[in-house]
Amino acid sequence: MGDTAVVVGGGIGGLAAAIGLRRVGWEVTVVERASVLDDAGAGISLAANGLRALDELGVGEAVREASRGQYRGGTRTPGGGWLARMDGAVLEKAVGTPIMAIPRSTLHRLLRDSLPAETLLIGSEAESVQQIGPGTVRVSCGDTVLDADLVVAADGIGSKVRSLLFPAHPGPVYSGSTVLRAITEQAVELRTDFELTWGRGAEFGHIALQDGRAEWHAVLNLPAGTRFADPLAELGRRFHDWHDPIPALLNATRTDAVLHHDVNELRTPLPSYTVGHIALLGDAAHGMTPNLGQGACQALEDAVTLAAALATGPTVEAALARYDAERRPRSQAVARAARQAGRVGQQLSHPLAVALRNAAMRLTPSRAAVRMILRHHGWVPPQLS
Repeated sequence: MGDTAVVVGGGIGGLAAAIGLRRVGWEVTVVERASVLDDAGAGISLAANGLRALDELGVGEAVREASRGQYRGGTRTPGGGWLARMDGAVLEKAVGTPIMAIPRSTLHRLLRDSLPAETLLIGSEAESVQQIGPGTVRVSCGDTVLDADLVVAADGIGSKVRSLLFPAHPGPVYSGSTVLRAITEQAVELRTDFELTWGRGAEFGHIALQDGRAEWHAVLNLPAGTRFADPLAELGRRFHDWHDPIPALLNATRTDAVLHHDVNELRTPLPSYTVGHIALLGDAAHGMTPNLGQGACQALEDAVTLAAALATGPTVEAALARYDAERRPRSQAVARAARQAGRVGQQLSHPLAVALRNAAMRLTPSRAAVRMILRHHGWVPPQLS
C-alpha cells in the first residue's frame, strides 16, 4: 500500500479528502489553482450525512459551533401560503441533528485549519496527470512535478482530470436553471430559519445564519449564459410582489455581493470513479443540481469512504475498487433524485402543472416528507479511527 497522495482541487471535497487521508497515515499535497484563497461563496446547508462525515474527519464540532440549526420553515407560494412545513426538531429526533447552515467561507476555513499550511500548494494548476508506472501517478504543475501513489481529482464539475481520463464523456451540461445568491450585508429579521418559495419557473429561498444575517438564492429558468447588468434590480423587478421577507432580503444585500452561476450537472453518469491510481471525488465525479442540498454532503461522504477504504485495503487497487463500488451507486442515485426534484419543483412553469404540484404537496403528510429526507440523510460513515 502506498502512502503519498496528491489532491487536485482545494474546495470542500478536496480539503476533506486531504484531511481523511492524513488521518489514516498518508502524506498529502493539495494542488489549488487559485493564487488567493478568498473563499468566495454564499451559504451552505449541511445535512446529517455531511455532518457525520465531518465528525469522522475530526471537524464536526467546530463546524456545528459556527453553524445555525434549521428548525422552523418549509415551502411556500409567492403569495405566502404554505405548501409544506418542516419541523427541524422532528428531523433531529430521526437522524440526531437538524440541517445546519454555515457560510461557505467559514466551512472552507475550518477545513483548511485542520491541515498543515505546507500541505496546500496554491497558485498551481495541474496541467497533466499521468500514470507513469504500475503504482505511480505524476502531476505536472508548470515547473513543479509531483509523483505520488495516488491522485484524487476534486477539481469540480468542469474537471480537467476527468476529461483526461474519460475523453469520450460528454461532460457537464446546462440544467436549464441559473442561480443568483448572496449573504445579506447586515442582520435581518426573520420568522423562520429556512424557506423555499416556488413560483412558475422560479424559486427564492433563504437560510438564517448564526450571526443574524441570511443567505438567499434565486433560481430562474433562463438560457445559459444570461447575465444582468444590475442583478439586484432585476431580482427586485421579478420578486417585488412575492411575500416577506423576500424584498427585505434583497434590500439588505450589496450589489457586488451577488454571485451568478449557471447550474450545470453531469447528466451522463460516469462508468467508474477510478482509473488506475486516480480517483474522482465530489463534483468531478457526480456534479449534481442543488435541489436536494446534497452536493457538498456527497463530496464529504466520498472523502471519508475513500480514506476508510485506503486504511483497510490490502492494495491501492483494492481500496479504489471498494471506493467505486460503494460511492458510485449512491451518489448517482442522489444526483438523479436531485434532477427529478428540480423538474417537479422550481423548473415547473405551466400553470396547470404548478397547481397540481402544489395540491400534491399540501396533501402529503409530514411523516412522508421526513421519510424521503431520511433516504439521503441517513448515511452512516465508516470509522477512520
